[in-house]
Amino acid sequence: MNLIERREPLPAEKPLAPQAHQVRSERGSIAIDKVSIVFDKGKDKHLAVAETSLDIRPGQFVSILGPSGCGKSTLLNCVAGYLQPTTGSITVDGETIAGPGPDRGMVFQQYSLFPWKTVRENVAFGPRMIGRAHPEGIADTFIAMVGLTKFAKRYPRELSGGMQQRVGIARALANYPRVLLMDEPFGALDSQTRHMMQENLLQIWSEFGTTVLFVTHDIDEAVFLSDRVLIMSASPGRIIADIPVNLPRPRDPDLAVDDEFIRLRRRCHEYIRAESLKAFEQQNS
Repeated sequence: MNLIERREPLPAEKPLAPQAHQVRSERGSIAIDKVSIVFDKGKDKHLAVAETSLDIRPGQFVSILGPSGCGKSTLLNCVAGYLQPTTGSITVDGETIAGPGPDRGMVFQQYSLFPWKTVRENVAFGPRMIGRAHPEGIADTFIAMVGLTKFAKRYPRELSGGMQQRVGIARALANYPRVLLMDEPFGALDSQTRHMMQENLLQIWSEFGTTVLFVTHDIDEAVFLSDRVLIMSASPGRIIADIPVNLPRPRDPDLAVDDEFIRLRRRCHEYIRAESLKAFEQQNS
């Protein structure tokens, strides 16, 4: 079968495997309704995201995979409120997103920490800005959650890349967001550190129960972390597959050799290869 022409119907979502020690939040539902995103540069208009609809239940961990330039980060930035959709709407718990807000925490690929602030000051910044009582105490709670209590008084320049990203996760969670948005947060890390960070993130997610929307280029990462993997097409991006991941939790690194893991990885790879070939052809046409 020619992979470029392959089109399977979006599968109905199956019941997820039981979540060991999972705290399920009752808030954090995301509804993306007929959203399209157009970048208008004078006479040149670029359709970045074609009409897309998507529902995410509270507490789910959902990853978005797709070829470079397909609009993954653009769609995520709309959920964050940094961009407004050209058509359609996005809501969190039924509230329309009109701009950035503390109900949505964002973790970027670049560490984005204030270099002149200590770890504690970086994490306490958000709670202080929204007027929460005892921001330093909140910061200490989340610094402990990411295992950096001994480094609370250090500055970003004194930390490794993995440690800086753990601070970024703690800072995003310190506002007690309904949704955690992550844009290739481990993409700049070496393989060993990335795997450690994936396990650390799952542990935090299991304890905290926040809805996570996670953008990545790494198929193994998406399958290992997620309840669902969404596949986006080549530009203009749209969701072409919604793949349930019914692997047991808590996830163990040994899952990488599990037959079901391998089947899911192969299925994702087929879609990504086909769409990446399309993207390559678009760039050379």
